Amino acid sequence: MNTILVREGGMTLRTFSLLKGLPVVDKNGEKIGMVNDLCISEAGIITGLVVQKQRLFKKNVYVALDNVSSFGPDGVIVSGEFEEQIPEVDMLLNKDAMLGRMMLSEMGEELGLLQDVCFLEKMGTIVAYETTDGFFSKNKLIHSEEPPICGKDAIIVSVSKQ
Repeated sequence: MNTILVREGGMTLRTFSLLKGLPVVDKNGEKIGMVNDLCISEAGIITGLVVQKQRLFKKNVYVALDNVSSFGPDGVIVSGEFEEQIPEVDMLLNKDAMLGRMMLSEMGEELGLLQDVCFLEKMGTIVAYETTDGFFSKNKLIHSEEPPICGKDAIIVSVSKQ
């Protein structure tokens, strides 16, 4: 999944692995930096991007999802302002070690370790999770229509019929 961009019914699904490292450019054509992380609300919605600015000292800024004009295959265009402060209420997919965290179904079934998230670009809604059982195992795609419960040790999701 991490190399595929899917378009369904006019909606575009995107994965974090496709975004990480892409350049972020403002409406004037100036490069702000590169996508470094995703901010996720307690409700399991992508609220924005963490962008690593290109300076001598690496500094992260926050771009709200509403300020993203477009997600392209080779870069992200932003039309609004970015903020120097990342919202404290949001979790960061990469920095807060959500990637690699155990995923469980609401029934207590082990689903594997979180590898990636698949979300609707414009809405930020996470619709699927890519998991793995280990280094040599095949990755699985877990669909969920409900927001996850993100705990310190595990992520619990309501699992749709696979």
